[in-house]
Amino acid sequence: QVQLVESGGGLVQAGGSLRLSCTASGSSFNSYAMGWFRQAPGKEREFVADITLNQGFTDYSDSVKGRFTVSRDKVKNAVFLQMSSLKPEDTAVYYCAARGMTPRIEYWGQGTQVTVSS
Repeated sequence: QVQLVESGGGLVQAGGSLRLSCTASGSSFNSYAMGWFRQAPGKEREFVADITLNQGFTDYSDSVKGRFTVSRDKVKNAVFLQMSSLKPEDTAVYYCAARGMTPRIEYWGQGTQVTVSS
């Protein structure tokens, strides 16, 4: 059984930084890429960033490009999200996700709250 476990959320002031971590466990884990989505209150879940585990190819939403950096540790099946220059509109529950070679998400984490105060 595959599990994704996130950590690193919290409360930060606007302009500050946070780093999220997510580690996948389970002997059957064999995903092609890992990344992050977020869901703000009253809004749909949206893509933030992801990275392919072998090649390290990255993709970002326009709203975070230049402020967030996604990285991975392919040996540990872990993905990280370094968030800088945070804005109040970045406030959301952030979910770790893993997918195959298509955009369909195979596994979700439980979510971690990020709150940015103005």
